[in-house]
Amino acid sequence: MAFEGLTEKLNAAFKKLRGKGRLTESDVREGMREVRLALLEADVSYKVVKEFVAKVTERAVGTDVLDSLTPAQQIIKIVNDELTALMGGSNARLTMASKPPTVVMMVGLQGAGKTTNGAKLAGLMRRQQSHRPLLVACDVYRPAAIEQLKVVGAQLEIPVFEQGQGDPVEIAKNAIRHAKDYGNDMVFLDTAGRLHVDDALMDELKRMKAAVMPNEILLVVDAMTGQDAVNAATAFNDALGIDGVVLTKLDGDARGGAALSIRAATGKPIKYVGTGEKLDMIEPFHPDRMASRILGMGDMLTLIEKAQETYDEKQAAKLEEKLRKNQFTLQDYFEQLQQLRSMGDLSQIAGMMPGMGKQLQGATIDEKVMAHTEAIILSMTPQERENPQILNASRKKRIAAGCGLQVVDVNRLIKQYELVQQLTKQMSKGRMPGLPGMGGFAFGHGRGKKKRRK
Repeated sequence: MAFEGLTEKLNAAFKKLRGKGRLTESDVREGMREVRLALLEADVSYKVVKEFVAKVTERAVGTDVLDSLTPAQQIIKIVNDELTALMGGSNARLTMASKPPTVVMMVGLQGAGKTTNGAKLAGLMRRQQSHRPLLVACDVYRPAAIEQLKVVGAQLEIPVFEQGQGDPVEIAKNAIRHAKDYGNDMVFLDTAGRLHVDDALMDELKRMKAAVMPNEILLVVDAMTGQDAVNAATAFNDALGIDGVVLTKLDGDARGGAALSIRAATGKPIKYVGTGEKLDMIEPFHPDRMASRILGMGDMLTLIEKAQETYDEKQAAKLEEKLRKNQFTLQDYFEQLQQLRSMGDLSQIAGMMPGMGKQLQGATIDEKVMAHTEAIILSMTPQERENPQILNASRKKRIAAGCGLQVVDVNRLIKQYELVQQLTKQMSKGRMPGLPGMGGFAFGHGRGKKKRRK
């Protein structure tokens, strides 16, 4: 999970400050020294760290903070504010053309993920904003680049424009004409990359920029490369003039320093982040929400948005009514697990829930377990799914035989389901404001059920 190490170290530093009650200036400076070390270990550039710590210290040693009743909390708020400002302050959106199509030029080094993330972004635009995107194969050098774009385009049901191994600039111009003729209001140009920044690459990109005048030039950088990602962003911005950054593989970088350094190094915002390999795992970058995650305070807004994408209102209302009446069945349990799986992996979801990241650190949804769960439930009769209390020994033996598993596997599933229902019953009494359709339980490891009265 991104920023895992940084979150732990910052929380340790804040814990020391909270333990002191009243703070002196020396307490604050000692705490800031630990913050500085934590940021450096997270691969944030030295210059950025130096300026960040200076700003926080200047605000934190003021009398308004040190004389307050909760100085440690005020310092955490200052750190949160400055982290948000460091990453850009607010979410930066794509610049849309006043007259379609909007042309988005995806650039970056080879291996950063331009092809996949250009397609992901096109899919996001169609899914959330009902745009009609066109993917364009302008990488005519890398073997199988065109085929890769066609494959991801087919998976997302987005058309792909390609003209083989021709001139990339001419292909881009022809694609824009095609988009106008066929009603595509967004065009995503998948350009060529290199293993390093060179003159030949930049000259081609400059020619394309001059020919098609894109509304957005988005640089795709790999968060796993740390400071190399920042260096690449600086080089592309100096040579080409980028409008924003798409940061990929943020889910795989436990340090996350690139996310904290790019805005300060280039002056250009991170607009989107890739959070996993699946084609729907891309999301807008919100500096304030990311700062909240870094400080271990969760990101409920993004979690709610993910849930809203997954659930429709009718389904959510139906489930909520069943929960109120304590009628959460095995079929409901299975459907909730499936919906949860579609939201992403557990470690990412855990990081969005205040205080949950530590407990579920490294947790994932086990596809094998999910397959076993599905097989067991599908081996039951509709009556057994709706009323699990009737599952006696002979029924369990029949179910196990029907799905090729053991009775112990059936018992384990029933136990998990009972724990989940118990939790949902508790939450229905004093329900936390929650996610639409989440059914009051957090994760598919199962927590909950108490037998309902007849």
